[in-house]
Amino acid sequence: MHHGGASGKAAVIVWRRWIFPLLLVIVLAAGAAALVKIAFFPDRTVAQTAPEASVTDPVVAVERGSVVNELSLSGNVARDEDYTVRSEVTGTVTAVHVSEGATVAAGQKLFTVKQDDPKKDVDVLAPEAGEVSDIALVKGQAASVGLETYTLTPARYHVLATVEPVQLYRLVNAPTDASVTITGGPAPFTCTGVRVEVGTEGTASVRCAVPADQVVFAGLPAALDLALGQVDDALVVPVTAVQGGAGTGNVWVDAGDGAAPEERAITLGVNDGTIVEVLSGLEEGESIRQFVPGFVAPVQENCYEVAPGVEQCDTGTSW
Repeated sequence: MHHGGASGKAAVIVWRRWIFPLLLVIVLAAGAAALVKIAFFPDRTVAQTAPEASVTDPVVAVERGSVVNELSLSGNVARDEDYTVRSEVTGTVTAVHVSEGATVAAGQKLFTVKQDDPKKDVDVLAPEAGEVSDIALVKGQAASVGLETYTLTPARYHVLATVEPVQLYRLVNAPTDASVTITGGPAPFTCTGVRVEVGTEGTASVRCAVPADQVVFAGLPAALDLALGQVDDALVVPVTAVQGGAGTGNVWVDAGDGAAPEERAITLGVNDGTIVEVLSGLEEGESIRQFVPGFVAPVQENCYEVAPGVEQCDTGTSW
């Protein structure tokens, strides 16, 4: 009896010390293996039953709307360029009435020349207000037609604003007048003679003349606003759907039956940079691809603060 009890206790010790821990290890190992399989080797049948994602080209409907083509440019006020004035008479200078750097008014007497043929005294007058410099005449000097006599810096100003070359098509039929706003200056005023200048290096600018009665100073920053066109109740489409953008373009019409879209030529009107007027080639209600083939949708970046002073950004395609 005593020996039997001892052997029973020994068996319990063996179960507690060896068998139970061993069984626990086996169970934990099986659980870990199951987790590894779920995480890295998912069941194929489950993967096959999941719906497959598909990317389709978005379409938009041809609708009616209004388009206001306004362009606001940043520029500066500048003094008009100086120019050289040449003599229009042949004779001898008898008097010089101005000094170097003098400010003159329009019609002011600058020189007197005793003309050779017919003989008479001719007063040379300032063609406009400004400052004279580089005076090349002295009393007693012989003057002839075409001789450079002085340089005039006119008392005229203009506004010069830079423009991105891609905007030049929007300026093809630009108006001759624009509205100018000077920061901290007078009320907005109209400048005239709007013209587009394209440099040899591809730079582009818009220039207009400041009215003579408007008080301005060279170097002042100014905003130049151009009203390039407006239409109401017109057929409009997004510019992203059009290959081209000025005068003519191509769109891809989607019939909605799963067939390949049809490329179609259209005539374009007013363009505000986001939507464009369609003059012909499309009917209201037709569906077109929102993006031309090969268009890369813009990437939108969303940033948020995950800790004080630490920012994390996620990118996602924005349609």
